[in-house]
Amino acid sequence: MAKFATNYKMYTLHFNKQLPINTLMRNRTLIENVQPEVDNGQYFIKRIPGEIVTVTASIFGDGHDHVRASLYYRHEQLKRWQEIFMDEKGNDEWEASFTVEKKGFYHYKLESWIDHLLHWYDGFKKKEEAGQDMRVELSIGAQHLRSAAKQYPKTKANQLEKIAKQLEEHNTAYDEAVKLVLSPDFKQIIESTPLKQHTTKYENGLKVRVGWEKELFSSWYELFPRSTSQEAGKHGSFKDVERLLPRIEEMGFDVLYMPPIHPIGKVNRKGKNNAVHAEENEPGSPWAIGSDEGGHKSIHPSLGTLADYKRLIKKAKEHGLDIALDLAFQCAPDHPYIKEHPEWFLWRPDGTIAYAENPPKKYQDIVPINFETEDWENLWNELKEVVIYWCKAGVQIFRVDNPHTKPFRFWQWLISEVQSSYPDTIFLAEAFTRPRVMAGLAKAGFNQSYTYFTWRTNKQEMEEYLTELTQTESREYFRPNFWPNTPDILAYELMNASQNAFVKRFIMAATLSSNYGIYGPSFELGENTPNTNGKEEYFNSEKYETRHYDWEYRNRLTDIITRVNQIRKKYPALQTTWNIHFTSTDNDSLMSYIKMTPDKKNIIWCIVNFDAENSQSGYIEVPKSLLGIEHNVNIKVTDLLTDETYHWFNEWNYVELDPNHYPAHILLVEL
Repeated sequence: MAKFATNYKMYTLHFNKQLPINTLMRNRTLIENVQPEVDNGQYFIKRIPGEIVTVTASIFGDGHDHVRASLYYRHEQLKRWQEIFMDEKGNDEWEASFTVEKKGFYHYKLESWIDHLLHWYDGFKKKEEAGQDMRVELSIGAQHLRSAAKQYPKTKANQLEKIAKQLEEHNTAYDEAVKLVLSPDFKQIIESTPLKQHTTKYENGLKVRVGWEKELFSSWYELFPRSTSQEAGKHGSFKDVERLLPRIEEMGFDVLYMPPIHPIGKVNRKGKNNAVHAEENEPGSPWAIGSDEGGHKSIHPSLGTLADYKRLIKKAKEHGLDIALDLAFQCAPDHPYIKEHPEWFLWRPDGTIAYAENPPKKYQDIVPINFETEDWENLWNELKEVVIYWCKAGVQIFRVDNPHTKPFRFWQWLISEVQSSYPDTIFLAEAFTRPRVMAGLAKAGFNQSYTYFTWRTNKQEMEEYLTELTQTESREYFRPNFWPNTPDILAYELMNASQNAFVKRFIMAATLSSNYGIYGPSFELGENTPNTNGKEEYFNSEKYETRHYDWEYRNRLTDIITRVNQIRKKYPALQTTWNIHFTSTDNDSLMSYIKMTPDKKNIIWCIVNFDAENSQSGYIEVPKSLLGIEHNVNIKVTDLLTDETYHWFNEWNYVELDPNHYPAHILLVEL
């Protein structure tokens, strides 16, 4: 017992040091559970212009006095805070919202207090209704009004003083004074000019970063530039890619992403299907960056020159496309950095350099950078200069390879540094790893993130995952980008699968998420042959060889991709991820979800058949409350894929989807 008392005394002394009795002890309200707030304000939340920030908090005080609260916000370029009075939603939960209108950072904070003026006003109405004499109450109200007047500018202060004087004239004008207090105008004054005393302030450095609209809505097409030549067996170039821009534009994409465009290492170059040794003339993996031809600020000679690349960027913009550069901070064994800065790498006791390993996988053609080097400041600055170099060349989007193998604080610093000079720069995190690591990268500043979409293969998994992404704190900082395939990943679901499976996965990626991408020619052709090692890898992977495609080729997938991208651009409900609502079906093979604008002027209803080989049918419930239907159902739905129209009059309606025709409905709803 004595030991406990000693510890308690020590804690009390510490507590008093943290809460000076002359400043905080008279605050009678508490502010808790503020949302959105990422890790106590350590990280900012993300929006684009026009989006809403809804702030909620648990706010309460002792006793029965009336609590009030305000939300304050301002753009970083402005000094003046805008104040919004928060609304109590019941059970001490409060809410207020503001709209971010311009790019940059917004700051926000909260404040709460006991409003004695409001408390008096509420009590006045109850006492007057009970027939009590209100003369003393009128005097008390006048005192509160005069206290409030001291807090406001001259015009408003004079108004409050005038009203206070009218209340004090109750001996000669009692009825008029009471009538004034009970008037709608007086109520408005009470609500708009609160009496603030002993306020509790919640200032946790809360910020919103408002960025480029493409951060939230984009469609990515990936290709290997070396595979774009019109002539079989010849290495493609930027000029060959330029020839394909009209096709990619016609299909409706707005981001063209290419693997690293730098010189490829010659030492330990990998061969076909990741063979340890390359045969003569095998091109190697573009992710093994650097040789005697240059490093991260150089271009593979067969692709063209820096002038050719800048021209491609310019021409792409004329077709509504942004070029995304692959940012892979790793080196081939013959990268210039290794000779110039050996201290940036790890060396074995036998004097050989340590190449990348993820046992049992070995990447003999790649050397990881040692971010724990004593020369870390020069390393960081050099890598920043790499990004700035390409920003100056016109690049605005970076797909970052394996960011989870570099420090979080490095990315937080780098992204902040780059965006301070080039605010419209987008960074996509290619990290298929543990959830907390992926979240940590998003918090560090990545604008978009790869996801687990590829491995969610049934209705329950998909609904749970989308709910996690859109209805939890993750929504504030993690922007998903859904990819059905990548050069690294041939999903098990697509191995030896029919074209129907590719159509289904594409429609889900493009309608569930407002950001999506495909590894283009491979996906269009429905390539489905896996490697013989049993892993999610392609046989004869394009990562290790140059392909020749018939770029004039079109098929069912090409046409569906084009149509869905047209739909996405036309209907704003599909241009955000955050508005998804799953609805009920009586068949687990059918997933139903609605996306709509806040004003319900655009409502898109998607229904997907998870069975890629067989027709599935069932009944779909109309969510009357969600759609604002008060009485009988009477809605018109038009399938935007087929232009077929249906009229639904029941709360449950029959749907049948044949994957050989279309495995999904994308319905425009008219109420």
